[in-house]
Amino acid sequence: MSTRMMDGQLFKQLVTNGSVKLKNNMDRINQLNVFPVPDGDTGSNMSATMSAGAKAIAQMQDKAIGDVAKALARGMLMGARGNSGVILSQLFSGLANGLKGMEEVDMTAFSHALRKGVEQAYSAVINPVEGTMLTVAREGADRALEVSTVVSDYEEFFVQYIEELEASLERTPDLLPILKEVGVIDSGAAGFNEVIKGMSDALNGKIYQAAKEEVSSAPSMHPAMNMGSFQGDIDFGYCTEFIMQIEKMDEFNQRDFTEMISALGDSLVVVQDENILKVHVHTKTPGDALNLAQHWGYFINIKIENMTLQHTEVLIHQTDEEEACQCGHDHTYGTAPKIKKKYALVAVVNGDGLKETFVEMGCDYIVEGGQTMNPSIEDFVNACEAINADHIILIPNNKNVLLSAEHAAKLIEDKAVYVLPAKTIAQGYAALTMFDATQDVETNLEDMTAHIKRVKTGEVTYAIRQSVNNGTVINKDDFMGIYDGVIKVSTPSRLEATKNLLKSMLDKVSEIVTLMVGKDVNEDEVQEITDMIESDYSVEVEVIHGGQDIYSYIISVE
Repeated sequence: MSTRMMDGQLFKQLVTNGSVKLKNNMDRINQLNVFPVPDGDTGSNMSATMSAGAKAIAQMQDKAIGDVAKALARGMLMGARGNSGVILSQLFSGLANGLKGMEEVDMTAFSHALRKGVEQAYSAVINPVEGTMLTVAREGADRALEVSTVVSDYEEFFVQYIEELEASLERTPDLLPILKEVGVIDSGAAGFNEVIKGMSDALNGKIYQAAKEEVSSAPSMHPAMNMGSFQGDIDFGYCTEFIMQIEKMDEFNQRDFTEMISALGDSLVVVQDENILKVHVHTKTPGDALNLAQHWGYFINIKIENMTLQHTEVLIHQTDEEEACQCGHDHTYGTAPKIKKKYALVAVVNGDGLKETFVEMGCDYIVEGGQTMNPSIEDFVNACEAINADHIILIPNNKNVLLSAEHAAKLIEDKAVYVLPAKTIAQGYAALTMFDATQDVETNLEDMTAHIKRVKTGEVTYAIRQSVNNGTVINKDDFMGIYDGVIKVSTPSRLEATKNLLKSMLDKVSEIVTLMVGKDVNEDEVQEITDMIESDYSVEVEVIHGGQDIYSYIISVE
């Protein structure tokens, strides 16, 4: 078969196949982690991002490639997770801009669109690093432009394009020394290449099926729930979600629409992106919500779930005095303020103890996430849309979440949203001590950002493989002490690793040490560490039983 033109339906087929191929290989991509820690999530983030885009175009029958590419880009942007996911979404967003208004394209036009994708992705990153997905996408696009006028069809075009992508991927360790030291290629670039290879395979008739996922066991119940007390006649209503295209743009006003539909239920989230509207509401009359929305346009996707039937089947977060939300969203900590406030703080946190702590420190809304479970741009947008405040400050608490938060802030036009550049839980926690609701937003951001720079972050976790990092030999299952992103110690003993890490962090000017204790750490060990700090250093020690995954200890030193 010889394919010389690509329309929207062919593009959809190629992208969908690329998404599935990436998903089937995401575990391998996750393992290409520079640090041998159990939080490799590049493959998962990129797969979630790509899957969100594929889902957005799954039902489209449009023949115009420009229209399909636009819908794909929008779906990927809203579903983007982690830095790798955001960069991937920008590659396809730029591609969509390059295909705007086109019905079908030849190889040359497609190549120019690929180059636009690269330019947009580079512009989205404040300090682009070579030897990453950006480099591979750029060198691949340059090669695609070279061959686009000489190859006879898309089949040969993708052969040449992928050949350069793979060669560029193999060169990434030469551009990024840490990759060479650890002995891996760049994970983001490897993920991007899987997508392109999946697209090429679809051209040649090789269609992938998603690997079967293991069926998880029934979720554990919250201690407060008594199954015997369930009343069958309780009506929780319907979790109603829909995405629609607004046709009457001159008549539609998001604020007025939100006010009207809010009368039909609660847990309302309304997100508008140009002529696309996404709505989530809990209501006993979903038909009324749909009828109201349909006045302005037509539906792209609708999902309605009976929460009464789900009551005994889902993980329920509730106290004795509260009813739980049955829609699958975690509202346990942080609900949007009902009365308009001057400020609202939104933080990304994992671990019940840390969630409680951040709420106690003044956070209004907690976005579930952290290492291995980076929230999407849409998660941030939904949080901000649910909040009623003059100023919203997002606290990502993770360097891999910062870019998603920044892009979410740009998408929200009707509220003042700011991003505090906290790259660790330790930084975010310390910054909250500087927040003063009586000050203006600029002063708060300046004070909190300045304080972040004075915080030292320590983390203790275990190694999932043999490795060498910055000259430190790491054995599989060793406990590593990481100080501001640098592995300082590796030893079979968690206690020894933690003590040695603290010794490298503490000095004469240190005043406060905060130990955030993870799951499965016994109290005797915590007490021994606390005793060592108090006997050897003149500092104040605070212990928080954070309950976080992956990291036995997160340490803040101020």
